[in-house]
Amino acid sequence: MADKKVYLGTGRRKSSVAQVKLTAGTGKITVNGRDVKEYMPYETNVMDLKQPLVATNTENTVDIDVKVTGGGFTGQTGAIRLGITRALLNFDKVNEESENSFKKILKRAGFITRDSRSKERKKPGLKAARRAPQFSKR
Repeated sequence: MADKKVYLGTGRRKSSVAQVKLTAGTGKITVNGRDVKEYMPYETNVMDLKQPLVATNTENTVDIDVKVTGGGFTGQTGAIRLGITRALLNFDKVNEESENSFKKILKRAGFITRDSRSKERKKPGLKAARRAPQFSKR
């Protein structure tokens, strides 16, 4: 049996890191050894991480295996989405110059850009990053 070609992509968001392996297949997505619908508690998160696949029309042609650590479900979803995007770019390296390349589609949709926002640190004398203690006149 010949080994399937594996395309890798790493995604980060907030404090989450996702390592994505993309292979030709039937559209099965596995996150940390479990089915994506079983792992993610909300359907909106599943829809969000599938967006690059829907945009490039590869939803039922590739299998995705993800190993994700850190953060909560929203951060992990964003990290997986970026990882899938980067794996798709590796998958479509040959057609990069063509008119309907994945790079042009994904760039137009805004999936290639990493969301660099993360939690701001707590400052001394404040209750949170910017939240000051309640002012008391007396």
